[in-house]
Amino acid sequence: MVKKQDISDPRIQQLIEDKTPLIEKIAYKLARRLPVSVEYNDLFQDGLLGLIDGILRWTRETTGQHFENYVAQRAHGAMLDGLRAVDPGTRQIRTVMRRVEAAIQQLGHQWGRHPHESEVAQALDLEIAQYQRILQDAHGYTLISLEDLGGAAESDAYLEQCASREEDPLAVLQRSALRQVLTKSIGALPEQKQEVLRLYYAEELKMHEVGSAMGISEARVSQLHTQAIAQLRVDMLGGEERAALLKPRTRPRIASL
Repeated sequence: MVKKQDISDPRIQQLIEDKTPLIEKIAYKLARRLPVSVEYNDLFQDGLLGLIDGILRWTRETTGQHFENYVAQRAHGAMLDGLRAVDPGTRQIRTVMRRVEAAIQQLGHQWGRHPHESEVAQALDLEIAQYQRILQDAHGYTLISLEDLGGAAESDAYLEQCASREEDPLAVLQRSALRQVLTKSIGALPEQKQEVLRLYYAEELKMHEVGSAMGISEARVSQLHTQAIAQLRVDMLGGEERAALLKPRTRPRIASL
């Protein structure tokens, strides 16, 4: 047990050293998803600060999967915070993309199918080029965010909540009902968008590599990716019942998954 919250404690120093390879792995994996302008070393440094903060906050057994998941999420969250700090447009992009999702949802209900980019642009009173620029600028838009998962304003509060309940925040994505919705939603996307998601996530290619493989520009890949993610978010978060699937659960219910 580590009870003394002091970074000079030899036991904490040893924990930091032991978990540093984990932070390197997380930073490398995240860097592969980001533009080349994002430096791996910056991600690693932010992650290391998150690791240290997580260790100093943790007061229980420092072995086992729960501790591993906890410090990994703290480090990952610190890396994302670092990215947000240098990207003043992130909050604005999220706000704009919520409008995009609302338009997609409204048009989908109206026509009974996924709307085309031009139709979404028209609903937003935008030229198609303006809309595609928004999609390109939102290249880092995520399928599920901590706000979606916990409804908390601060990611730290949500991570602390998950840690206190001994729950892995990513475990919610393993729930069968959520998987079924996501699988069905991906299958309903146009083939070109399905291929973008497959190459980017399953094959782990970078945006420019996806573009080369598909014979389209990196900018177009970014647009297709963001449009696909927006559509999937609408399908997965489109109602209170579905959104409830993402909420944290206590440990006894995890066993039934």
